[in-house]
Amino acid sequence: MAEPRFLLLTDVATELNVSESQVYHMVRSGELPAIKIGGRGQWRVERARLEQYIEDKYAETATWVAHNPLNAAESEQ
Repeated sequence: MAEPRFLLLTDVATELNVSESQVYHMVRSGELPAIKIGGRGQWRVERARLEQYIEDKYAETATWVAHNPLNAAESEQ
């Protein structure tokens, strides 16, 4: 069975291992691209957009790490 193209916010929260309210905030702030569908305006995140978001976060983190090396106290932990 193929994976669904669009995910519920609860599914995204599970994938990212964060709370549903954190995902909602990410969507409402525009950090994570999503769409509203149906008469009740339910949020959906396209799986491809979630995967791109994750890749972008890896790149963002790698840049941050490169510019913020461990100091002596941190490297001993």
